[in-house]
Amino acid sequence: MNHPLTGASAEQLALRRTVEVSLGARSYDILIGPGLIDAAGEEIARRLPQSRAVVVTDQMVANLHLERLRIALRSAGIDHSEIVLPAGETTKSFAHLERLVDGLIAAKLERTDAVVALGGGVIGDLAGFASAIMKRGCRFVQLPTTLLAQVDSSVGGKTGINTPRGKNLVGAFHQPALVLADTALLDTLTPREFAAGYAEVAKYGLIDRPDFFAWLERNREAIFAGGAERTEAIRVSCQAKADVVAADERETGARALLNLGHTFGHALEAAVKYDPARLVHGEGVAIGMVLAHRFSAELGLCGGAEAERVAAHLDAAGLPTRIGAIPGAALDLDTLMPAIAQDKKVKRGRLTFILTRGIGEAFVADDVDPAAVRAFLARELAR
Repeated sequence: MNHPLTGASAEQLALRRTVEVSLGARSYDILIGPGLIDAAGEEIARRLPQSRAVVVTDQMVANLHLERLRIALRSAGIDHSEIVLPAGETTKSFAHLERLVDGLIAAKLERTDAVVALGGGVIGDLAGFASAIMKRGCRFVQLPTTLLAQVDSSVGGKTGINTPRGKNLVGAFHQPALVLADTALLDTLTPREFAAGYAEVAKYGLIDRPDFFAWLERNREAIFAGGAERTEAIRVSCQAKADVVAADERETGARALLNLGHTFGHALEAAVKYDPARLVHGEGVAIGMVLAHRFSAELGLCGGAEAERVAAHLDAAGLPTRIGAIPGAALDLDTLMPAIAQDKKVKRGRLTFILTRGIGEAFVADDVDPAAVRAFLARELAR
């Protein structure tokens, strides 16, 4: 029997989970499970009564999922309009931010209304940033449609855009009012897109949950197939991030650990000019996490066998694990090192990396020697 309002089956309801991000008066829920897009109107109306909504999405996601969201919002009596943007990482730009903000103003969005971000990390980051600066802060709801967005970018309030000089260098912290992670929407992803998101799932085990990483090694195939294991992997990932965000919302300390693999990964993305044919974010993170473990091994912080264990697991998931696996023209040090120097974690010119003493033992390493990084990357480029 289906739920009378959302149409959810008993099986769907049994798979649903809730994770709370505890931030006092700004706390919010992450709802996880299949069929949540059809319950979006009901869940938004419950938390943000009498609000109108502006749905922000991209053309690809609109073709797949927008009509279901329209029906859900109408059924809950939520008046709404839509802004559809081009798909792809290049949409996270000043030009599209201006276009989006102008659209929100034209829609007469009020501070008590809601921006609903329907899409992956690009749409979530861009719509969240627009919400942060629109009338000095409007409410917004995340409805992530990719695995990467469900376990990472939709949770924690980081919003922003890219510039030609680096990724996410312009942005703001702005927490959502609600996150709806519909696990059934992930069935529309390509194998490459799903694998890219899985890199962020593995990251949580590598930071400080070695038992979770071991569980992922045993259950990877079931997670990719869907069902209860997929829901559990997303739940644990969201809980891990929620715990960190609650303790360090603005990344002054422990939250920096969530950037494991990202210093290398963001540099790789910038080096290929965010060309998705060559590299998408999760793939950059996968290579970056392997590089972080190999660099740690070179520094004598962890064993080489642990670094290769990470590489083997990500490789089995269909992810690239070395710089040379990136298609197209070979990258070089003179491109990568300036991108690393622009990383947000750089402090007064000193390089900061997330390194590790082993699986699940990541730590923040300040004042890393740039010469050591350059020599390490030279060896990796020659692999």
